[in-house]
Amino acid sequence: MGCDGGTIPKRHELVKGPRKVEKVDKNAELVARWNYCALSQEKLRRPIVACELGRLYNKDAVIEFLLDKSADKTPVEAASHIKSIKNVTELNLADNPAWTGDKESIKGDKYDDIQSARFICPVVGLEMNGRHRFCFLRNCGCVFSERALKEIKSEVCHK
Repeated sequence: MGCDGGTIPKRHELVKGPRKVEKVDKNAELVARWNYCALSQEKLRRPIVACELGRLYNKDAVIEFLLDKSADKTPVEAASHIKSIKNVTELNLADNPAWTGDKESIKGDKYDDIQSARFICPVVGLEMNGRHRFCFLRNCGCVFSERALKEIKSEVCHK
């Protein structure tokens, strides 16, 4: 049954210390921010909108959130600052030609590379995967990397 004289337990075997706090993988968190809707937690699909905080949403999820104002629904922290559809901007995103995510039928037997991004900066060509900062212009919705905006140095959209 144990402790019958055959073994002498040490202190570290008997005393349990405080549990270690599990750390969230920063890389996985960044990938999740750029690939999933902050409101519905579904994969991002067009049309994609962004709020002034820089969070990405599916437009239909924002519309459903704004229409459903029932009292029994708990307020969602990710979109509590959105009061109308005018608080979000529809984004004009440039597709990444190297991305093959939804183009193939996924059977579960292939490696899904989370480092490859669906969208890129149209000026510099940086992938929109969370490693680089991206900005969007509120008047037209065009999305650029911060590096491209520093190089252009103009307040007008390049398109």
